[in-house]
Amino acid sequence: MVRRPVAWVVAVVLFVEGLGIAAVQWFMGVVVDRQDMSLAGLDPDVMSLSSKIGGIAFGLYFALCGLVALLVAVRNSPPAGLGRVLLISAAVVHALLGALAWGLLGWPEFVFMVVVLGLIVLLLMTYDRPQEPVDAKPEAPQGDPEGPRAGPETPEGDGASPVRPAPAPTTP
Repeated sequence: MVRRPVAWVVAVVLFVEGLGIAAVQWFMGVVVDRQDMSLAGLDPDVMSLSSKIGGIAFGLYFALCGLVALLVAVRNSPPAGLGRVLLISAAVVHALLGALAWGLLGWPEFVFMVVVLGLIVLLLMTYDRPQEPVDAKPEAPQGDPEGPRAGPETPEGDGASPVRPAPAPTTP
């Protein structure tokens, strides 16, 4: 249905975004290094090196999240454990980056961040529950001598709910 294509798109977007962020941060590090200017007394070499290291770390983070999305697309199974946590954290990062982009860069960058956020959330939500056939009917619980019964538990009255109403209280 829509699950696998969304997972493929999320994987490609996160890989490209990871590469782009690493390249921009590396470029910023080179610019700071060539300017040879101090910002509030900070060493330019330290600023350049930290920009490059931060760009590589952030790019690898997005690449790892893209790898999780790629595994979801290939296996057609929901992300579990650390992979799910990574995708949730990527969604939070995109929400924060979207808020920053709105204030600092403008609405096109904001829209991009929100679209990626929406894709990640869609990927997480489409694999939320196992899919059941539409024509599957619930069975009566085992060991119930009365069998299926209609009652106030379910609006359809199919007796699928194992909960019975409590007996009415009596006064002496």
